[in-house]
Amino acid sequence: MGETVRTRRASLTDLDAIVPLFDGYRQFYGQPSNVALARAFLEARLSAGESVVFLAEDGSGAVGFTQLYPSFSSLGARRNFILNDLFVEPSARRQGVARRLIEAAAAFGRSAGAVRLTLSTAVDNITAQSVYHAAGWKRDEAFLVYNLVLEV
Repeated sequence: MGETVRTRRASLTDLDAIVPLFDGYRQFYGQPSNVALARAFLEARLSAGESVVFLAEDGSGAVGFTQLYPSFSSLGARRNFILNDLFVEPSARRQGVARRLIEAAAAFGRSAGAVRLTLSTAVDNITAQSVYHAAGWKRDEAFLVYNLVLEV
């Protein structure tokens, strides 16, 4: 399957293909399925130009996606992107789909003049960590990440 996978930038017309993947991504991280919420969230981000989504498709349809959020590097005085979401359907895993999505995200970042892509993944998500490492990503050893929960 990996060689027949095509990646492309998604648009609002792709919502029907992205929504089930996004809902699956949220479920992977312990959220209940909520297709209406997934659709409204994605539609708002894409409509406002607040995110960039890449879709992976094979002969059977959409099998994965990644979503980037724009940000900026004060030290680099340039744009960067947060690779916030990456999800591949379980039946399409271990076939190069994630790698192709990462490559599409990196190519986009370069074309936009970004200084870097940044991501976070769960400490216990060893599979994702190995994919990122194999794609050339480096784990940050200099900075710790803190979060302040504002609303539960």
